[in-house]
Amino acid sequence: MIKSLSTRALPAAFAIGAGVILCGMAPGDMNIAAFLARAEPVMRLGPLAAATPEGHRLKDEVVAAGKRYKARIDAQRKAGLKTTSCPPESGSMSPEEWLAHLRSYPASQRRSVSVYSAFDALMKKRYPCRN
Repeated sequence: MIKSLSTRALPAAFAIGAGVILCGMAPGDMNIAAFLARAEPVMRLGPLAAATPEGHRLKDEVVAAGKRYKARIDAQRKAGLKTTSCPPESGSMSPEEWLAHLRSYPASQRRSVSVYSAFDALMKKRYPCRN
């Protein structure tokens, strides 16, 4: 009886643990391998991609990484510290530009680079500080 209870409880415990881990991730913490794996099927939908629930989730991940990045840059500026990049106050980026940047990472590195880190690297590349 105890053995059968523990074998039934084990999958539930894993599911609860996975839920805690997934919910504990900060916006932008998804690795780019996972992001690309989720984005590829959505992008095949063409203009309809943005209207899908998965398209919204992926966009929200990038927007959250952008907000986190901007908050850090704003805090560094306010504190009089040198920033890692010098972006304009507002800007835009197409999904194709973003995905091209993510695809530029070697496949062997994609699992170790977060969406947030990739966003930061793209801003450094696009908006280097001139001082």
